[in-house]
Amino acid sequence: MDNVFDVLKERGFLKQATHEKEIRELLGKERVNFYIGFDPTADSLHVGHFMQIIIMMHMQNFGHKPIVLIGGGTGMVGDPSGRSDMRKLLTKEDVIDNCNKFQKTFTKFLDFSDGKAITVNNAEWLLDLNYVNFIRDIGRHFSVNRMLTAECFKQRLETGLSFLEFNYMLMQSYDFLELYKRHNCKMQFGGDDQWSNIIHGVDLVRKETGAQVFGMTFTLLTNSEGKKMGKTQKGALWLDAEKTSPYEFYQYWRNVEDADVKNCLSLLTFLPMDEVNELGALKDSDINKAKEILAYEVTRLVHGDDEAAKAQEAARALFSGSGSFEDVPKTMMSAAEFESDGMNVVSLMTTVKLVPSRSEGFRTIEQGGLTIDDVKITNPKLMITLDQFSEGKILLKKGKKTYHMVEIG
Repeated sequence: MDNVFDVLKERGFLKQATHEKEIRELLGKERVNFYIGFDPTADSLHVGHFMQIIIMMHMQNFGHKPIVLIGGGTGMVGDPSGRSDMRKLLTKEDVIDNCNKFQKTFTKFLDFSDGKAITVNNAEWLLDLNYVNFIRDIGRHFSVNRMLTAECFKQRLETGLSFLEFNYMLMQSYDFLELYKRHNCKMQFGGDDQWSNIIHGVDLVRKETGAQVFGMTFTLLTNSEGKKMGKTQKGALWLDAEKTSPYEFYQYWRNVEDADVKNCLSLLTFLPMDEVNELGALKDSDINKAKEILAYEVTRLVHGDDEAAKAQEAARALFSGSGSFEDVPKTMMSAAEFESDGMNVVSLMTTVKLVPSRSEGFRTIEQGGLTIDDVKITNPKLMITLDQFSEGKILLKKGKKTYHMVEIG
């Protein structure tokens, strides 16, 4: 295909567009500067952001120029989209620190040499705004009645929407205006929960400059039941290896539901669609081959070939008895903790974070969901002692998919 629009459409990314025909024509005839915004609400990007990064990679592969907008300004407020409550406000120091970590992450995926991509922080123009001038010059273009019909606000009106959050739409729209003026940015992309913010940005640029710019949203990463993917027992599926290990990252994709394999292959890898369709059509036990390929490809993109290979080998060791256990999540503990009467099994589960709480540990055992070295544990009062360690190790398994090695150091 010669047009990235057709690639994004074929792979299932496209959701809504302000001017679909015009966007396709523009992407086919010139090098377009476009942007996607990322608010630094945590110290790592997660897999939901990764789908946006994949889109930027597709665009750059076709010669278009990504503008990575890091929200050092908007991050001080917080986007109400998709939220049932107000985000916790971060300190200025935390926002700056998160911005710096985000910037390093993007260099792993995009080519910033020779201006092929740029990173911009909206703190540059938002933090020093004169509020009265901003409301006079920019706020006059926004209808409160129209804003209240936006999905991101409607769902919050019953539970409470702060005036601070109400300003977010103006700030994001102003981002588009500034990027158009400073970098000739003609398109804004985002997840479909950003549609209201994007169309207001398009309108603002037109009202302030008379220029026609464009917006497009992409499907959110959801499973076949419409629920957001990327949530684990420990929380979000992070791109930072310190927060989600390459093995845990690999295992998440290795264990997706059969019905979600094709969609994940299409959205999160660069495999040709012929291969995606072929793998997605596999049934029963054969689908495990597709899941292995999915897990390897996504882990390779995020963590590199070596880490993906090690994660795959560790996973095979657990599921088939071959390979190396070296990269299975593990905790080193002191032998003293298991001397005398030993450590209670539920305490051990919470210590190594196999479960988030003692009550969850008791429930797991009562439901038959814990094994230690392939022996099912039925007594939550069991004490784990040194003589149960083989060569200084025991392997805990929760359910069918979650493993953790405990070693005596």
